[in-house]
Amino acid sequence: MVEVSIVIVNYNEPELLKECVASLIRETKEISYEVIVVDNGSTVGNVEECLAAFPSVILIKNKNNMGFAAANNIGLKCANGKYLLFLNNDTLFTHNAVKHVHDFTGKFDTPVFASCQLINADRSKQDTVTKFPKVWNGFTENFFLYKLFLKSPIFNKYYQNYINLTKPSEVDVIRGAFMFCSADAVRQLNGFDERFFFYSEETDLCYRFKKNGGKIFFLPEVSIIHYGGVTTDKNLWFKFKNQSIGKVQFYQKHFKGLQFVVALIFHFAGLFMRGILFTLSGFITLRKSLIVKGYYFFKQMTVYPKNNFKSSKS
Repeated sequence: MVEVSIVIVNYNEPELLKECVASLIRETKEISYEVIVVDNGSTVGNVEECLAAFPSVILIKNKNNMGFAAANNIGLKCANGKYLLFLNNDTLFTHNAVKHVHDFTGKFDTPVFASCQLINADRSKQDTVTKFPKVWNGFTENFFLYKLFLKSPIFNKYYQNYINLTKPSEVDVIRGAFMFCSADAVRQLNGFDERFFFYSEETDLCYRFKKNGGKIFFLPEVSIIHYGGVTTDKNLWFKFKNQSIGKVQFYQKHFKGLQFVVALIFHFAGLFMRGILFTLSGFITLRKSLIVKGYYFFKQMTVYPKNNFKSSKS
């Protein structure tokens, strides 16, 4: 029986995918696993050629880009493992991370989600865990208090990244780049909510999982390299737009009344402030890239997703 099903969504990054799968197979030992690649309508490269050296990999090809949540759910339907690992294609393994995380989660009687430390190529840490979105967190993030108080649990929803964690710690949200979880627990939640196209889908899944009695852990002693944003940075407006849409959609689904209104005000105020700061910085330094970012922050203020969660109970 397969112990872990590893689901990787790919879009237009054949070389990154090849490196990811090669490192995964090279480093993963002493555990049975399967690798399921869901290609999300790529128009760049040839995914079959990319995976030709790995005949055991199961390849599913979507005709169109269905979004990150929907593509992962397609992989979930084909998974045979007791556990799942949702993995980004822009990751690289340097040790047997899958076995380590698997052994940790297997100690619990209750369902567990777990993630390791995501690091940059230079081995510096990335923001890997966060608190659940709340009105207060929206205020501290949008008004830059999280930058001023890096190690404050009150002002910084990323604070656990900036303290010296030396042992597994319970957290709220783990990033979708490496999300290890019980297959049965994910199926009970009907997988990712496909109304999230790209961004915030893992936050929503973690939120529903914890409400259902699950525990989420961060394992700082385990790490993988995560290049991060390689695909989306090639289309900055796509990235900015969908980050904003994802946040608003989370508010639409889980916030009510005044809480929802105030969260929106803080969100759009943050976009406006960033638009001003990036635009001014761009003109002062004569850097076009900053001016473009400033423009995109202003442009995000014109994007508001239709509320598809009005009658949602999931």
